[in-house]
Amino acid sequence: MVFDQRAFSHQEPAFTPGAKKLHQMSRRSFTLPAYDKKVPSVLMNESANESNGSTAGAVPCTHPCIAIPWPYLQRRDMRSMMSWSSAFRLRQYTKGSLWIAPLFGMALGVVLAELAIAADGVDWPPSGWRYSATTASGVLSAIVGAMVALLGFVVTIGVLVIQQATGALSPRYMRLWYRDRLQKTVLATFTGTFAFAFSLLRSIESNSVPDFGVTLAGAAVAVSLLLLLVYLNRFTHNLRPVAIADLVGRMGEGVFARGAMAVRGSAPHDGEPVTAHGPVTLIHSPHGGAIQAFDVAGLVAAGARHDCTFVVPHLIGDYVPPGAVLVEVHGGTSAPDPRHLTSLIALGAERTIEQDPAFALRILVDIAIRALSPAVNDPTTAVQVLNHIESFLTVVGSARLRDRYVMADDRGRPRLVLHGRDWEDYLQLAVCEIRDCGATAMQVCRRLRAMLDDLVESLPAAQHPALEKELELLRQSVERAFTDPALRAVAQWADRQGIGGRSRPHS
Repeated sequence: MVFDQRAFSHQEPAFTPGAKKLHQMSRRSFTLPAYDKKVPSVLMNESANESNGSTAGAVPCTHPCIAIPWPYLQRRDMRSMMSWSSAFRLRQYTKGSLWIAPLFGMALGVVLAELAIAADGVDWPPSGWRYSATTASGVLSAIVGAMVALLGFVVTIGVLVIQQATGALSPRYMRLWYRDRLQKTVLATFTGTFAFAFSLLRSIESNSVPDFGVTLAGAAVAVSLLLLLVYLNRFTHNLRPVAIADLVGRMGEGVFARGAMAVRGSAPHDGEPVTAHGPVTLIHSPHGGAIQAFDVAGLVAAGARHDCTFVVPHLIGDYVPPGAVLVEVHGGTSAPDPRHLTSLIALGAERTIEQDPAFALRILVDIAIRALSPAVNDPTTAVQVLNHIESFLTVVGSARLRDRYVMADDRGRPRLVLHGRDWEDYLQLAVCEIRDCGATAMQVCRRLRAMLDDLVESLPAAQHPALEKELELLRQSVERAFTDPALRAVAQWADRQGIGGRSRPHS
């Protein structure tokens, strides 16, 4: 398909001779592949179809066109190379990467070393901070070796954390641990101090010593040691299961609150049909993966642009196999680009917590059932995790949950329909596995009973049927696990501490 620049009608602007030559080069005729059938008709000028054979094979068009320089199209293609889903995956990789921050720290160390050398050239610092060449070389060499040793120490701690998390907690927690900012700050400080001291070593001569830089290197070592102590203190206290449960629970509640606020802010007008009338087009997934996030604003904007409604038949966190239906397009005045639509949904190897509060609940349940496994056999940890699960369920149960959420555009017309989890889905995820794995642990049964009773008292009546169902399943589980009538009666009492709190017999 050929576009002839002569077909465009516009007035030539005034240019200098050099600029005019560049402008004429950018206005040259260009060729698009014949298979590209989705070139917008606005790029065609109707006069091109009237020329004598110079545009054979061109797509007919009735719209006038503005000349678009070729470099502009190239820049536009470069911007389109980074889709929303690719940008999301890049952000996820950056957050979970342990080498990017140390790399920036190393580069900053080299830059600061050059600045310190320049500062020595203006007769600063004071005479009290002067060092001999031998002393400066020895101090900087010791700092370089110490930073390498500290880096190895931090890496060793990281390996131990991985073993602890995968063995006693949940492998899914590691995705959150990789993002810890303190850990990245410590690594960046160590690598920066290493690069700073090493860069200063090359400038030491018998009659020239970077005194200011050597002093700063000593201060950097002091800061590094302080950060190391803070790092050790934090992971010594925060690596306990109950501390991780508190962190994950608060993260899940925050994600849920932000999602609920976004849904309330984009509700459609009353009386508007949820899906547009007309044919339904199915957009298939180009590759498999778990749904990590949606570009809600982009999907709504695309729906408004094509006057259609997009329906995503999957939950956030679902695994979508290759070739499965990813988006349903209902109605529309024009057909959206399938590649653009699929680029607005991020698929990855595993779930993330950014838009998936149920993933936080999944981690909490994993920690609890891992504690109840025969290898660990720590029901008290499961009881402590249930405290945070109850807090999470209280937040979720107090909201108005629906099986689907409709997002509208600025005019209040529905443009996007996303499936959601209802109250029963969250409750089953929180209770079922813990009830089954802790059926023979009396304190777990009593804590579950107390949690369900408290939820019945605090949540709206609409949530009570699911809670009553779980209470009945818990009663049946206790009856199967405890054959002795006396033990069975004690196991059915409600106790917020599992055992040792104020027990309440069931009614």
